[in-house]
Amino acid sequence: MNSSVREFIKKEVPDWDDEVVATARFKAFSGQKSDWESKLLFWKNLILKVARHLNVFVIRSSEVRNIWFNRKGLTPLCIDQVLLEMYSSGDILRKSDLMDPTAGRLSQMFKRMVNLIGISGPSSSEELIGEFLILSIPLQEKAAEVVKLLSESHWTSFCTVTMSELQRICNGSTEASTVLSYLSSTGKARYLSICKADFIEGVKVSLVKEAVPTISSLDYDVLQLIWTKEKLQQQLDVIDQRYEMSRKSALNFMKAGNKQVALRHARQLKLNSESREKCMSMLNRVEEVLTIITNAESTKKVVEAMQIGSRAMKESGISAEEVHVCLQELDETVASQKEVEEALASAPIQCTKIDDEDLEKEFRMLEMELEDLTPQKYTAAPTQNDLLKKEESKISETKIADSGRIGEAVPRESAESLVSKLSDLQLEAA
Repeated sequence: MNSSVREFIKKEVPDWDDEVVATARFKAFSGQKSDWESKLLFWKNLILKVARHLNVFVIRSSEVRNIWFNRKGLTPLCIDQVLLEMYSSGDILRKSDLMDPTAGRLSQMFKRMVNLIGISGPSSSEELIGEFLILSIPLQEKAAEVVKLLSESHWTSFCTVTMSELQRICNGSTEASTVLSYLSSTGKARYLSICKADFIEGVKVSLVKEAVPTISSLDYDVLQLIWTKEKLQQQLDVIDQRYEMSRKSALNFMKAGNKQVALRHARQLKLNSESREKCMSMLNRVEEVLTIITNAESTKKVVEAMQIGSRAMKESGISAEEVHVCLQELDETVASQKEVEEALASAPIQCTKIDDEDLEKEFRMLEMELEDLTPQKYTAAPTQNDLLKKEESKISETKIADSGRIGEAVPRESAESLVSKLSDLQLEAA
């Protein structure tokens, strides 16, 4: 661990091997607190970083001083003062400061009052030496991690686990008891035990924001079933190991030609197989009962939610038919909206391939439609047909005037030729 911590510190503190800087850091605190405030913050942050690196939240002051920060045989003289300052600010707790989850309610209330008053704290750094110290922030992070792991394997609001399972998750009995004490102090866990033929310890943990309710007789029955399930699983694992050993031994003696010993191992193999079937049958029955209990709890919550909803509907004067119709309309609206979004998403965009001539033709067709729909009283801008008629009348008047002067009748041009000429004129003007 010393080498891994040393390598980690060198990465986090680039000037760790600088002699001048290291000498100043390893000195004891002296003078006013404002003089060594920055050095205190340095050691405090470094202790938290190393604890997260090692994935621990329970430490010893001697370990921190002599192992974590040992540099060429030198240890920081200020580390005890740093730990005392961290304890005063609440960043460090002692084991005795935590609430005992196995104690009664009166004892727990008395412990809380003592902690609030603060009469049990150490007055010097010597009182912290040799004790297990608990880092508050890593403890909170570990407790949140435990609740997250339990919520991934349980889909109910509350779950019950044995103490051995909690120790497995927390990687140790000391860590498990510390996490349990913290969760109990926040109302997120409750300790329960059964004293019968075997002493069974367990914990009921809240996987939601609500606190754990009072322990009921059903919780003790569930703990008994869970403990039985774990014991059967352990026995099943042992039987599987014995079965595999008997099988390998029977094959080896059969190959060696010792049929008598191979037959004895074969009989043992058969007994292990029968024991496994019985153990597996009992394990399945226990799991079935636990599933029934879990489903019953979920059904109870669903029924309670339905009753609350029904009571709210009655108070608001809303019938069940109205709610059903409203839900159907909402579903139809959502479905139509999804269809529109899918159609827009799948529609290809090809605006760049449209020619200017096609746009001009489309625009002329729209103008013609608007002209047909426009009322007669509406004085709109002169269209192309109006311009053609006006030009035609002017040409006719000019021809009549010319024929009067010359005295000869000028043949009148057809409308088609006039239209073509005017079109040519407009094109030239354009």
